[in-house]
Amino acid sequence: MPSSSATRKADNDPLTPVVTKHVVTNESSAAERTPYHVDCNGLRLGQYRCHKLDVDPETQQPRTCNKKNKAYVNCTLTSGLVCEDTGSENFSMPVDCRHTNGYSYETALLLSIFLGMFGADRFYLGYPALGLLKFCTLGFLFLGQLVDIILIALQIVGPADGSHYVIKYFGPKLDIVSFNENTDIIYENNCGSTTK
Repeated sequence: MPSSSATRKADNDPLTPVVTKHVVTNESSAAERTPYHVDCNGLRLGQYRCHKLDVDPETQQPRTCNKKNKAYVNCTLTSGLVCEDTGSENFSMPVDCRHTNGYSYETALLLSIFLGMFGADRFYLGYPALGLLKFCTLGFLFLGQLVDIILIALQIVGPADGSHYVIKYFGPKLDIVSFNENTDIIYENNCGSTTK
């Protein structure tokens, strides 16, 4: 403890730094605050944090991927937020995935390139009638083989059961965008306004 003369000297000397410590106490701690209820189906980025997605090494898709091309990942809300419907900080969020039954994209493409004239690619993908037709006509005189190489490479032709190819999770996937008379097209100009 400094003497009173040293304290007085520090008060009078303008070059001696004086350190003051202020302690601010909040009467209501974070644990006592009432949580804010939010709709967990319409959250914004930063309001939640999701756990690492568990990717199956055989299908290269999330393990919980279903036939509706949705997988559910466990997420946690930031502190102070809870879901309206469950009253919990934890919830499951649906993410897009590609349901697959084990048909490899690389295998289908290689079969189409090297054995496409015999219809091996179509047999592999589950189209036996087209495979037999290509086999009997030598791949429609190699023209059908060329068309199938392009269709498989662009992922337009897929497995007959409606599933997707097994492609690496961060691999070369194509998303085919289609529209019909019920699709609304929204044009956005440079000013940020949108029109239909």
